[in-house]
Amino acid sequence: MPVNLTANAIAAIDAGDVNAKPLVQVLDIKLIGSSQERYRFLLSDAVATQHAMLATQLNDRVKTGRVRRGSVIQLIEYIGSTVQKRKIIVILNMETIILDCDVIGNPSVLELDSLPEKPLSSGPRPSINNSVAGAQNLSRTSYNNVKTSSSLNQGGNMQSFRPTVQPSYQPPPNYKNHGAIMRNEAPARIIPIAALNPYQGRWAIKARVTAKGDLRRYNNARGDGKVFSFDLLDSDGGEIRVTCFNAVVDRFYDTIEVGKVYVISKGSLKPAQKNFNHLNNEWEIFLETTSSVDLCPDEDTSIPRQQFSFRPISEIANAESNSILDIIGVVVTVNPSVPIMRKNGMETQRRILNLKDQSGLTVELTLWGDFCNREGQQLHDMVEAGIFPILAVKAGKVNDFSGKSIGTISATQLFINPDSAEADSLRNWFDRGGKDTASHSITKDAILGGMKNETRKCLTQIKDEGLGRSDKPDWIAVKATVSFIKTDSFCYTACPLMIGDRQCNKKVTKSGNSAWLCDRCNQEFEECDYRYLLQVQIQDYSGMTWVTAFQEAGEEILGCSAKELYVWKNEMQDDLKFLEVIQNCLFREFILKLKIKEEIYGDEQKLKITVVKADKLNYSEESRFLFDSITKRHVTTY
Repeated sequence: MPVNLTANAIAAIDAGDVNAKPLVQVLDIKLIGSSQERYRFLLSDAVATQHAMLATQLNDRVKTGRVRRGSVIQLIEYIGSTVQKRKIIVILNMETIILDCDVIGNPSVLELDSLPEKPLSSGPRPSINNSVAGAQNLSRTSYNNVKTSSSLNQGGNMQSFRPTVQPSYQPPPNYKNHGAIMRNEAPARIIPIAALNPYQGRWAIKARVTAKGDLRRYNNARGDGKVFSFDLLDSDGGEIRVTCFNAVVDRFYDTIEVGKVYVISKGSLKPAQKNFNHLNNEWEIFLETTSSVDLCPDEDTSIPRQQFSFRPISEIANAESNSILDIIGVVVTVNPSVPIMRKNGMETQRRILNLKDQSGLTVELTLWGDFCNREGQQLHDMVEAGIFPILAVKAGKVNDFSGKSIGTISATQLFINPDSAEADSLRNWFDRGGKDTASHSITKDAILGGMKNETRKCLTQIKDEGLGRSDKPDWIAVKATVSFIKTDSFCYTACPLMIGDRQCNKKVTKSGNSAWLCDRCNQEFEECDYRYLLQVQIQDYSGMTWVTAFQEAGEEILGCSAKELYVWKNEMQDDLKFLEVIQNCLFREFILKLKIKEEIYGDEQKLKITVVKADKLNYSEESRFLFDSITKRHVTTY
C-alpha cells in the first residue's frame, strides 16, 4: 500500500516548526557514542534528508526492532537544533506507522557513515543506493498498483482499501515571504529533565531547587575563580545538577533559594562529573551569561519538595566505600561536638551520633562543619530531653574506617522528623517496642570480629578464664559501675591534621618556637587537639579491675570532649565544673564492651583491657536481656 510522506517536512522543521507531527521515513540507523548508546537516524520526506538523534529513552524501539531501516514513522515530539553548524533533529517521541517499506520518493541522500558490522535489527534492510536509483520505478509501480486495485474492485468482489495519505504540510504565515529566517524567537518549550540532551538547541525546564552548595573559591593555571552548584527536581522525578562559574555566580547565587521553583533555559549540557555529582543523571547543566533563570511566583504542588531513596542500615554494611546514599533512622545517641584541624590548617567541627532502624542495627553518622552546631546541637538537646527524633539523611557518604559509617558532605541535607510515610512507620516501630530491642552497631562491631555476638561476663572471669592470653584478643561485654577515674593525666595532646578521612591523632610536642610539632606529619601548627586517655576503675558484683578508655569511649563515659575538660581544669581553672563532670559519672552503671589482650611493656607482660564502647545502662533493655537469659537457662536445664 503506497503512503505519502509529509511534503517539505525537513524544511519546515529546520524553519522551526514543531507541531506538524509529520510522516517521514528512516533511511539509515547508526549506533554512535562510546560512553552511552545513542542512535542516529537518517530521515527522509521523499525529497530531502536530514540526520536525527533519538532520545535515549527511545533506544529500546531500535533494540526490539520496532523501528528499522525503511520504517515510516510519525514524529510526535521533536526539536530542530544546530550542532557544529549542522542541522539536526532531536526525536523525543515517535510512533512507527509502517515497519518495513521500500524507499519512498527520490530523496537526496546525505553521505552515510560506515554501518556497524552487526545488524541493528533482524528485519529486512532495503538497499539505500539501489532503492534511490529506482525510486521513479517504485513510484510508477505504486501508482499502477492503485489503478489495478481500483479496476479489480469495479469488476469483482475484491474489497478496495483507500490508501492513507498524510496531508501535505502547509507552512504557517510567518514562514512565507518573510525572507531568510535567522532565529526562532518563540519561547522554548518546557520539557522533562529526563529528556534533556546536548543535541537540543533550545529547551526550558521547570523544577524545584532541592539543594544549594556553598560558594567555593579555587585557584588553578587560569587564575582565581569561584563556583557554586544547585540541584533541581521536576514533577516527573527527574534530577539534575546546575553549576555556575565566576561572572555567572554573581548573577545567580543570591537568586537561587532552596525550595523555590524556577524555569531555567539557555544553558549548556555537559557530562556529569560522577566524582562530585551523586544525582541519577548523566548530564549536568552549566549556566552562562545569556542563561535565563525565572522564579515561578505560584507554588507548583506537582513538584515534590524532596526525593529520597532510603537504604536500610542492614544494606549499608555491604555498600561500597565512598558511595552516596539516603538513610533514615531514629537518633539514639549524640556525642559532643569537638574541634578538628584539617591538614590545610583550617579548623572544623565534628560530632558523632548513632541512628537505629527496624533492622535492629545502628550506624554512626559523623557530622562535619556547620552541621555540628546547627542540626547537631538541636538533635543533642532533643536526645538529652528524652526525645528520640527521626532523622532523614539525603546524600550521605559511606566510609569504611572502623567499620561502615556515614559522613556528611557539602551536598548532604538533614531533615529532622520529616513528614513522610517512612518516618511515620519508623516512629510507630520505635514507640511500640523498637526502643527497647537490642541492637548492634555496624560501625564499631564490624571490626570486632566476634564482637557482634559478644559474651556477657563478670569481671572475675577475665582472670579465671585466662582471657586475652591467646594470640588473638578476646571481646566481652560486662555490666559494671565506674568507681574511680584518675584525673591527674586524663588526656594527651594530639595532632589535629586530617590524613584522608582520618585524623592523625599522633601525640605532639611543643617545638622551640612554641608551636606544636607532629613527627608523623612533619608539620607545625598553633593549636593541638586533646584526646582522652582515661584510666578508669570499674567494678561489678564479682570484683573490680582497671580499664583504659580512649577518645570515643571517654566521651561516652564523661559526656563531654577532652578539650572541654582540659580547658575547665587548666585554662579556666574551674575546679567546681571539672569535679562536677567527674562525679556525675561515678557510680553509674554502663554496659562496657571490652577488648582484652596481653601485651609486652619492656620485659614484662601485662594484660591490657580497653573500653571499645560504653553505653549507659538501659534498664528496660537490661531487664529484657536478663529475662531472655533466664528463659534460655530454664529451657536448657529442663
